[in-house]
Amino acid sequence: MKTRILIVSIYIFFTTSVTAQTKTEALKTHPGNSVEIIRYSIPNDQHANFEKAYDEACEYLKKSKYCLSFEVLHGDEEPDHYMVVINWTSKEEHLNGFRKSVEFVPFFTLVKPFYNNIDEMKHYYSTKTSSNKAEHE
Repeated sequence: MKTRILIVSIYIFFTTSVTAQTKTEALKTHPGNSVEIIRYSIPNDQHANFEKAYDEACEYLKKSKYCLSFEVLHGDEEPDHYMVVINWTSKEEHLNGFRKSVEFVPFFTLVKPFYNNIDEMKHYYSTKTSSNKAEHE
């Protein structure tokens, strides 16, 4: 079940979070891009605080030259579950670029209160198997 949710979430991210043109251009520009998936379990009484933290923290992702796109997903069937999906230029540039940049400290300060709520934090890469109907229109 968790794998199915992850696959569906990744599909939703790639088909809805950025325009098809932007996604296509990003992949051409950064063929070694890396998708970071962070899964959280957030208690109901902390949902608003979590979402506010990421609303503010996303400003630092927008400023980062290493972040191509991002999205925060809220579980429908399991409302205490969230996924943060960040498309980085590469895993190396995320770890050695963004984490050493001026944007990292204020970003991490905002999301750090939820660090212990992380269920998974891993990098993935795109395969050639995908489809985006918006690209074909």
